This record gives sequence, C-alpha cells and structure tokens, in this order.
Amino acid sequence: MRNDLIRLLCEKSFKYTDTPSFRLVSGRMSRYYVNCKPTTLHPLGMYLAGHLVFEAVADLGLDAVGGMTFGADPIAVATAFASQLRQQPVKAFSIRKTRKDHGIVRWIEGDLKPGDRVAVIEDVVTTGGSTLQAIERAREEGLRVERVVVLVDRQEGGMEAIRREVPDTVAITTRDELLAHLGRKPWAAD
Repeated sequence: MRNDLIRLLCEKSFKYTDTPSFRLVSGRMSRYYVNCKPTTLHPLGMYLAGHLVFEAVADLGLDAVGGMTFGADPIAVATAFASQLRQQPVKAFSIRKTRKDHGIVRWIEGDLKPGDRVAVIEDVVTTGGSTLQAIERAREEGLRVERVVVLVDRQEGGMEAIRREVPDTVAITTRDELLAHLGRKPWAAD
C-alpha cells in the first residue's frame, strides 16, 4: 500500500526540476514541489492515505485525527472512514486557519471534547510551522496530542521542529523516497 501511495504521489503531486523553479511559501526557490491535494482528493489516494494513516495511529486507541484545513482534511476524513471499516472508529476533525467568531467561538470543527486523545496530521512538512500551529490550537481546545503523522516529509528540518513539541512524530514517506522512485539520487535535491 505504501509503495502504491509513493507511486501515486510521484504521478500527481511531486514535481522535480534540475534548477530551482518552484517558489515556496517562505519565498525560497526549490528544485522540487509537493502538493498532496491531487493525490489525497483522488479516490485511490484517499483509500491509500486513509489506510496508511490509520495504521500509523491504530496502536494508540485515539478519539480522533485531524489537522489544519485544508491539507489535512481529506486525509482525516479518509482515516476516519478506514477506521470504521476496520471496526476501530476514530473521528475526524478540522482546525480552522481563523477562529470562528460567531455561535460557539472555537478553532476546531468536529465531534470532540476537552481531554480527547488525538493525532494531528499533515499532508506535507517543510519547516513544520503550520503543524506546530495546529498542535497549539488543538491544545488550546483541551485536546491531548499523542502523535503527529505526516504524509510527506520534505526533509528540511520540519520533523525535528515538530518532535520538540510532540516527540512521537512519524512520516509515511519522505522526499528522498519520492526522488528514489523517480530514479533521482536523493542528494540531487536542494
């Protein structure tokens, strides 16, 4: 299943050039670009990501999985679906980028209560900034963040930054594995 996800990510979500051609959020130019949404919104990609992320958290007996909208949303929903198929239901949640300011003022949407044990999930990690923000917001809402699961680690220090907040942080795949699938040497990256 993992190899199938790597293949699909390479087909739909991973771009590589010999010269830095992709502008990142930081403004830095990179030789490679990862946009997981074409994969995680694809039927096969949802199936694979949902099952693999569920396998990555199944040992914890969590209440829910989720992360910052929009990158984590399809993965969280697919994981919740896979968990129900395996008769070990785990709910999905979504963390807003801006706090809801009407009705019940909150950061998170989902069927959760303070004290629930959760995994924060992310589609791609570069510096870890948005994941750290998701962890902070989950904790502000009283959730206990037990693990972080990342679909693709760009291997630029983000995982280490996240592990300082949540030591139990894992990646389903890495930039080097995507490059290897394409027949590129990992050291050829930025």
